[in-house]
Amino acid sequence: MAQPSKTSQSAPERVQKHFQEQASSFDELYGTDETNEEAPLQRTLRPGLFRRRELAVSVVRSYDSPRILDVGCGSGRIGEFLMEAGAGSYVGNDFSRPMLDLAEKRLAPYGEKVRFVEGDFLDVELEGPYDVVVALGLFDYLPDPERFARRMHELTADGGTVVGSFPKWSWLKGPVRKIRYEWINNCPIFNYTERELRLMFGACGFREVDVQKPGHSGFLLRAVR
Repeated sequence: MAQPSKTSQSAPERVQKHFQEQASSFDELYGTDETNEEAPLQRTLRPGLFRRRELAVSVVRSYDSPRILDVGCGSGRIGEFLMEAGAGSYVGNDFSRPMLDLAEKRLAPYGEKVRFVEGDFLDVELEGPYDVVVALGLFDYLPDPERFARRMHELTADGGTVVGSFPKWSWLKGPVRKIRYEWINNCPIFNYTERELRLMFGACGFREVDVQKPGHSGFLLRAVR
């Protein structure tokens, strides 16, 4: 049977294929499997990865044993820090089986406090509500971000918080990311503006939308229901 061409695949299919094939490479952005220590060079070259993690950790610590939903949890690197920050329970959702295999191994020491749900966030059953919904490195790849934001609102408890990261176009990194993801890896990427984020999450019903711009290439968002 002939393989589908790049152009015949939908954006979600192309993203899923990318993260199925690149699971280990993506995981290594944060550290090494053998020691689980952070790579100093990566922290210097990719400070955004660590800024967004620090925001998520600080939000988790502001609650007492919160229920966490990590959308696009990947290999569980963020989830590990959220558990250490005092999460009462953690649910990781991803549509890449290789990513979830890494996450299940990494978070196994936390036992029954952790579980994983494989599949598209818009379709799978996820028991809510959650005190903190984390979406770090997720919105980069979504052609329909409004639908994701709406479902996050549905799954967030009153007084709960969504923590998200969002890329913005920059002439320094934008062309490189486009070549790397779209041209080489056939994986679509999307950019955002601060106004767009405030409108999108405000329209979903979040009563407080705080957008931070810690660097030149992206935003961090904290939206409270």
